Amino acid sequence: MRYIRLVPIPHGSDADADADPHDADWSTRHSVLSTARRTAALVNVLAAGPADAGGGPAPEAVAEVLRAYGEKEPFDLTARDVEGMREAAALLRDVFAAESADAAAHVLNRLLGAHTGRLRLSSHRGGSPWHPHVDRADDAPWPEWFLASSCLALAVLVWDRQRPPGRTCASGSCRNVFIAQGSGPERRYCSRRCATRERVAAHRRRADG
Repeated sequence: MRYIRLVPIPHGSDADADADPHDADWSTRHSVLSTARRTAALVNVLAAGPADAGGGPAPEAVAEVLRAYGEKEPFDLTARDVEGMREAAALLRDVFAAESADAAAHVLNRLLGAHTGRLRLSSHRGGSPWHPHVDRADDAPWPEWFLASSCLALAVLVWDRQRPPGRTCASGSCRNVFIAQGSGPERRYCSRRCATRERVAAHRRRADG
């Protein structure tokens, strides 16, 4: 299992004096929503490529995403690890493509049944607060860790919201996935850039008659 970097809260902050900085930082970096967003970011970067003759992104491109979401260095990612993570990402993409909570749940049940171990709690030998895992061991390979931790986070979002946890971008020129959240209108695009591009294209089509 990959560890989350723990950054103490600076002294003199407005945090509760009785709060444990270890727990507070870990909870922010490793929340269900943060893990789900990490899943989307990894699915997107793993779909990129080919970066070289072997296809797919370079290990450093994947490491950059892991770093952004608090994974502890040094990274030991190999091209083989990345290829395994690409296979996991292809499976996870089906969750983002689900049109209903029922469909997302069926996909997640299939993935949890075929690719994960039993639910357990781990503290990584005291290196983090206790938290749930469904990979088969704390030192599971990168692909197994990615698939298992992603399934767990996405399953909790389905449970909590009773709707699909994410979407694929509605832009025909974009393959990105994203986590759908918030109380406003349902998002259709992964970014403002895609939304703007599609609005401009639709305006031009109408102008051309």
